[in-house]
Order: sequence, then C-alpha cells, then structure tokens
Amino acid sequence: MKKYRCTVCDYIYDPAVGDPDSGIAPGTAFEDLPDDWSCPLCGVGKDMFKPA
Repeated sequence: MKKYRCTVCDYIYDPAVGDPDSGIAPGTAFEDLPDDWSCPLCGVGKDMFKPA
C-alpha cells in the first residue's frame, strides 16, 4: 500500500499505521479512508494528498 503526503503540511499518511486518533485502523489503504477524513495536522481534505 502506498503512502500519501499532504501537499499543505507534508504529513505522511502511512497505511501500515493508519490514523488511530481519527479511528482509522492500521492496514487501511488511503483509497479506503472515509470521504470526510482530513489531515490530522492541518485539516485539509483527501484531495490535497499526493502519493509519497
């Protein structure tokens, strides 16, 4: 699974880690994140992420 980088703050979403603080379990692919998921650091939406 690919990692994705936030183009605003450079946060890296790593599917192996997920986003536990947002209830996203490890092993969750970026494509499987809910549409309303946002960057945990700066709050922008999924559309502001690019493959890392």
